[in-house]
Amino acid sequence: MADQEVDTENGEGQEAVDQEVAAQEVTDQEGANQDTAAEENAVQQDWQQAEEAVVAEPAGFEELQDEGRPNLSPELEVILDIPVNISMEVGNTEITIRNLLQLNQGSVIELDRLAGEPLDVRVNGTLIAHGEVVIVNDKFGIRLTDVVSPSERISKLR
Repeated sequence: MADQEVDTENGEGQEAVDQEVAAQEVTDQEGANQDTAAEENAVQQDWQQAEEAVVAEPAGFEELQDEGRPNLSPELEVILDIPVNISMEVGNTEITIRNLLQLNQGSVIELDRLAGEPLDVRVNGTLIAHGEVVIVNDKFGIRLTDVVSPSERISKLR
């Protein structure tokens, strides 16, 4: 009988330990959920602050005047109507495929450029200038702030 009492007491004691461990696991999980929620909230606040900090303003431009084409050699005249792809690069980053597959709506990708830094202007992937975003007739545009010299562009091609 004494053995049964000890077993019962140990069994009840074990149940109490099990309940305490389960309660601690729930508390740990709630803490982890709160940490995740806090991190998501911090990221959301950072994103909102970044959006508030970047304000695009309309730009005033003079109308371009058609001064006619300068006299060009016939060889150069042939290539003037070839279309090229021009793009503006805000920044870039490198991530793993695992992280790429985990992206969803609302995900934030941190780029290697600071807010306010000029954008890269690329023609067919080649850097030709730097500039800042402007609004022209309710559309985005870019004001060139620094143009890469032709000799530098050619040297980068080699």
